[in-house]
Amino acid sequence: MNLRGGLALALTLLLFWGVGACQAATLIHAGRVIDGVSDSVRTNQTVVVDAGKIVAIESGFRAPAAGDRVIDLKQGTLLPGLFDMHVHLSGEYSRNSEIEEYKLNEADVAINSVIYADRTLLAGFTTVRDLGDEYLVTLALRNAVNAGKVPGPRIVAAGKAIGTTGSHADPTNGWAHRFQHDPGPDEGVINSVDEARKAVRQRYKDGSDTIKITATGGVLSIAKNGSNPQFTEDEIRAVVTTARDYGFKVAAHAHGAEGIKRAVRGGVDSIEHGTFMDDEAIKLMKERGTFYVPTISAGEWVYQQAQDATFFPPIVRPKALEVGPQIKATFAKAYKAGVKIMFGTDTGVSAHGKNAHEFKLMVEAGMPPMTAIKAATSVPAKFLDLDDKVGSVSVGKLGELVGVPGNPLEDITVMERVVFVMKDNTVYKAP
Repeated sequence: MNLRGGLALALTLLLFWGVGACQAATLIHAGRVIDGVSDSVRTNQTVVVDAGKIVAIESGFRAPAAGDRVIDLKQGTLLPGLFDMHVHLSGEYSRNSEIEEYKLNEADVAINSVIYADRTLLAGFTTVRDLGDEYLVTLALRNAVNAGKVPGPRIVAAGKAIGTTGSHADPTNGWAHRFQHDPGPDEGVINSVDEARKAVRQRYKDGSDTIKITATGGVLSIAKNGSNPQFTEDEIRAVVTTARDYGFKVAAHAHGAEGIKRAVRGGVDSIEHGTFMDDEAIKLMKERGTFYVPTISAGEWVYQQAQDATFFPPIVRPKALEVGPQIKATFAKAYKAGVKIMFGTDTGVSAHGKNAHEFKLMVEAGMPPMTAIKAATSVPAKFLDLDDKVGSVSVGKLGELVGVPGNPLEDITVMERVVFVMKDNTVYKAP
């Protein structure tokens, strides 16, 4: 073969393989498409994903070309990949959790986090905001997921949460005096405006994506009060203003009304749990545009476990019995009042992979199914400045998609039975 013939053959092969690559797309034949933005539902659609992006959405079921993969979701519903805006991938609570604080090594926690990330992804949650971990393992996990080393959702990670001495985020709560020390900003404990600033800067140094403070007491910390304010307003404001310098948003764990109001006035972007928010707090949140992440699942779970007098440490059980039943009622009141709401579960309290149970609780409390779905798709995507990439089923967005059997607008519990998950141009679960 002469040089010209060889070049011609090479060009033919390149064209052949190029066309083959273009045609090798994933065609999702969906009985219904909920795009995460509009209130309408499109029926009998083909969504085409090629090279990791949605390239076409067509009426009817397109016949596949050679090499195309077809996902048969004709009896189901296709949605954007889901967001959970409050998880803890570094752990999962059990009756052994208190002693495991002393028995598990950093490597154990890290390996467990990989398992929890996989369960989360297979449940349809392709993006999560992790609001507090141990040993900064979720930062390493985030990097491993981004590098394609392990499967998991996109992770927006806070790293170590920030609290005050003895607060919900103090890592030495419940320790015997001979083991206690005086943790500082690097360990997430601050007691002044200057230390608040230092803690945020440390999170930047660690590689965190966002900031989490514990503005009030919490249920599961080994401390008496679950709702008292645990930051001054000046300390919160110092966290927030410093966070803005570094491009961070700030989430505030807060159960009690006074702590919620201090956090909102201090400028936080979201209130987590919000259990005992009062009318004044609701008014402030509406005025300031502060988001509410209710985590009803966590409230239900701790209340259920507290029925067993031996499950929680004695100091925790009264808090679980008090806080648990209230969150759902608070959510209903906040939604009716017009507070902006994002989907979040506090999974890691309850079991990983069960995140979608929150949809049922939100709908039971009065939120329409379509609104609940938007709270887990387009709303958090915009909040996290990711809406140019994900959060809706639309041409040009990444092919991060989930499928459920049946129609979630008629039966929201189908969100708990995800049959299709696609992320990073990989199908992780198929019907």
